[in-house]
Amino acid sequence: MRQAHSPNADYHTPRIARMLAWCAVLAIAVILSAQPTLAQTEPSTSTDATTTADAPAATTESASRPRGSVTNLPIPRFVSLKANEANLRRGPSLSHRIDWVLKRRGYPLEVIAEYGHWRRVRDIDDATGWIHYTLISGVRTALVSAEMVDLHRRPLQTSAVVAQAEKGTVLRLLECERAWCRASAGGYKGWVAKTGIWGVYPAETLE
Repeated sequence: MRQAHSPNADYHTPRIARMLAWCAVLAIAVILSAQPTLAQTEPSTSTDATTTADAPAATTESASRPRGSVTNLPIPRFVSLKANEANLRRGPSLSHRIDWVLKRRGYPLEVIAEYGHWRRVRDIDDATGWIHYTLISGVRTALVSAEMVDLHRRPLQTSAVVAQAEKGTVLRLLECERAWCRASAGGYKGWVAKTGIWGVYPAETLE
């Protein structure tokens, strides 16, 4: 016995299948649209900006110094000028008078106080003023304070001299031991005695 064939059966079956398929697609779309959107976000820098801009390189001597109320970094500490030109003001705001204008990128400065986004700094000649924290960097440099210093191959007075630097030369500090710092300037690298430079503390070691 054969089942009677309905002429409408072949017409309705694919149509129903198509409707079910569309319903399944719509259901999946609704589920996906309900899922939360994930986006990669960067950590807020509203707090870190004031603490990392002038953060010094790792040092083993800073633990003995008090901490700044704004950055929790050692006070005093050495930093360097990030900009090609910067104003030193009488107080910590743009409304205060400009006392000094610094025009030497990399020039070493000593932070001696903090207030909000401002740092009070001192230079080698004991001139002081307030500078915005974005204009200084934790990159360590030093100024040759002696008439002439030798850059040695090793941290020994008897070691070979690879270069000499005159008074006023800015050196980039690479590392420091108790009595010596490894520095670079003008394409030369060598060890210089701390006694001939300004920008590092006598007992400070820099890694």
